[in-house]
Amino acid sequence: MMKTLSKLLSLLLITGLCVVSCSDDDDSPAPGPGSDPSELSGIISENLTLDASVEYKIKGTVTVAEGVTLTIPAGTEIVSDAGTENYLAILKGADINIQGTASNPVIMRANGQAGAWGGLVICGDATTTEGVDATAEVGGLIYGGTNDTDNSGSIDYLIIRDAGAQINADSQFNGLTLYAVGSGTTIENVAIINGTDDGVEFFGGTVSATNMYLENNEDDAVDWTEGWNGTLTNAYVTNTIANFSTAIEADGVNNNPTLVNFTAISSTGGTAIQIKNDSGATINGLTLTGFTTSFDFRDSAPASNLQIDSADADTATDAVFSTSSTNASLFAWVTNAGSGSDSVLPATISSDLTLDASIEYSINGPVLVSNDAKLTIPAGTKIVSESGTANYLAVLKGASIDIQGTMADPVVMESNDGQAWGGLLICGDATTTEGVDAIAEVGGLVYGGNNNTDNSGTINYLILKNTGAQINADSQFNGLTLYAVGNGTTITNVAVIGGSDDGVEFFGGTVNLTNFYAENLEDDSVDWTEGWNGTLTNAYVNLTINNFSTAIEADGVNNNPTLVNFTAVSTMGGTGIQIKNDSGCTINGLTLTGFDTQFDFRDSAPASNVQADSADANEATTYNTSTTEASDFAWATN
Repeated sequence: MMKTLSKLLSLLLITGLCVVSCSDDDDSPAPGPGSDPSELSGIISENLTLDASVEYKIKGTVTVAEGVTLTIPAGTEIVSDAGTENYLAILKGADINIQGTASNPVIMRANGQAGAWGGLVICGDATTTEGVDATAEVGGLIYGGTNDTDNSGSIDYLIIRDAGAQINADSQFNGLTLYAVGSGTTIENVAIINGTDDGVEFFGGTVSATNMYLENNEDDAVDWTEGWNGTLTNAYVTNTIANFSTAIEADGVNNNPTLVNFTAISSTGGTAIQIKNDSGATINGLTLTGFTTSFDFRDSAPASNLQIDSADADTATDAVFSTSSTNASLFAWVTNAGSGSDSVLPATISSDLTLDASIEYSINGPVLVSNDAKLTIPAGTKIVSESGTANYLAVLKGASIDIQGTMADPVVMESNDGQAWGGLLICGDATTTEGVDAIAEVGGLVYGGNNNTDNSGTINYLILKNTGAQINADSQFNGLTLYAVGNGTTITNVAVIGGSDDGVEFFGGTVNLTNFYAENLEDDSVDWTEGWNGTLTNAYVNLTINNFSTAIEADGVNNNPTLVNFTAVSTMGGTGIQIKNDSGCTINGLTLTGFDTQFDFRDSAPASNVQADSADANEATTYNTSTTEASDFAWATN
């Protein structure tokens, strides 16, 4: 191969074509065609180390020859011309060494236009069902052999943008294309964003990848064929664009690759996982949020080809998949490297951040406060979210929020079109019947511990509107979702108005809430489960819409939370309080007005589970003892 390549190089030089030829000094800056050392094109025939202080340009095809190593240090940026002839290819027998860091990733991009260039292509010597020395659909590149431990180099902290250039009607580039790459290759911390075809595609091989972020790739986020059998660990897929293909597409022979903690979120529906031609995988930890269809098995592939958490894929339309612990906070290094507007909240807030009340902020995708950071939101701040299940603000376990609204200037969070979005979620370290480090039904969020005095921050004078986006048939967001939040957290003066699901839901925890207003929530105004045992003081529920669920729904183990002065008024009948699965509460001061049914006890729960004004709940009793009135919440309704 090397002799053949040497002859080719000599011929190219003789004919005057441009070839990148580098000195033996690995520390020398990269030469390019003509006199511009920042240009990359042609064949890199000797070891080369780029210079992080130089912004390089890809002009035409750049190939790293057999036996040659291309080293790209932290902070290097490579910008490609547009067109299918522009890509970086590591030939079979060559190596790439990308040395990015979390604070200084390597960036490869085009001009910001999706599908502008061909991305990064690596050709290895591992096995593929196409055999030895197969020919790729890209540039006649040769790949495939018999060495499954083949090493094509190392990649760490790399961002690829704008790839996916179309070769022809049936063939496109990907962001990262791996042709028969072997398990000796190390691929960690890779983000692939804004591509018009697949994010990453494995053509056979045995390579594994860890920590992969894939955002708005218009075809498949992750694709494999030709018998790939490596492992993908900690993958996070987010799609906020219409008409993408899938989060995963698997095709060809089933060599049963493994996926560990795979999270995919869509705000526009679509199909999550498509299995073709008897392919398959084993997935240990899967979270799917917002997809219309979880699985699409083609070509008579059985559901048993896809093993999820030790069972055949559940193709039921209402199946919930929420066992992956991978969430956006793992990829703060990606979102911090972006160049978004100051008014757009980043996907991860990993250090203390104080917003500016004079700026109207927007949410475009999940926003996670992580890494023990605190998000401070001053009085009068307005946050406007895109609608859909991919859009929400979550405070992760260990982080905190400080909402500093006032009666005159509350903080407002709402959608930009009046349709449902995901609202505010807080994950705490208090107890829940789900145990320590439980996985939420939303986006791989982790919650629950043993610290019932845990403090997740302070909320005062907050209005949430248009919340409750539907994840699937059995699972929706709420206005305010409290996952195992501890009683060191202070929550006062909260209003949830016009949501498609619950107003506030407590998933275990010990947190208290004072002064809560709920108006026209289409499911339950107040909901708790997993053994919540805090106190709700001064609540007012106003219902003027048809087909809401209840003013209160209680489910799960009964840890006997306390409600003080709870008023619920309905102009449309319906049910006031529903108790399920032996849950219950003590209510001191209760007013129920206009409901057809005051109490609905399910699952053989006794009326004694609800103590209302020091007696068992009684359908025949008129309840009018709460002192909470609508006027108490003029700050939210005026």
